[in-house]
Amino acid sequence: MKLALTQFVTLDGVCQGPGSPDEDTSDGFSRGGWLVPYLDGTFVQRTSDWLDLADGLLLGRRTYEAFARDWPRITDPADPFTERMNALPKYVVSSTLTEGTWHPTTVLTGDPDRAVAELTARPGRELQIHGSARLADTLLRAGLVDTLRLVVAPTVLRTGRRLLTAPDSPSGLRLVHHDATPHGLLLLEYEVTGRAPQGEYDGVTAFL
Repeated sequence: MKLALTQFVTLDGVCQGPGSPDEDTSDGFSRGGWLVPYLDGTFVQRTSDWLDLADGLLLGRRTYEAFARDWPRITDPADPFTERMNALPKYVVSSTLTEGTWHPTTVLTGDPDRAVAELTARPGRELQIHGSARLADTLLRAGLVDTLRLVVAPTVLRTGRRLLTAPDSPSGLRLVHHDATPHGLLLLEYEVTGRAPQGEYDGVTAFL
């Protein structure tokens, strides 16, 4: 399986609490719900298409507990995500959980890099990380992420938890798809290519 990361971020890279003001108030964060004003049908269709590729979900403990609380409560039969989110195999990386409450769940203990590498060695399409910024950053730094999908909201918060903060871990990316929704969200899909390249500028004629 490929490891794919789907994340909602602001222009300044904040990923905390996109869905509501009280979704994640840790560290005093009070600006949640920043993604909601920009949602539209194009966003729903594209993210649904991404979820179609999943053969499993990989989550950190914080995100897992929030999802396990919220997704089973959604009863709208027209919701395009709920049935799949609830039915897909869930894998949660945790040193404190011993079992999951959102079935089917497998708790991964020990070294997360090794546990995830063993999962992605299995046949299948995608193991998808949703949210779970700390876990995502760790796995990207370890070179285990194959695909990075970002939904970028046209807003700047200047506070809150950011997606990519690990030091000394430059990652190279290749843009493979891009789109913009009617309400201004950027939908970006990247392939991870390894260590970020560097170069020296020798003038514009070198690029003509």
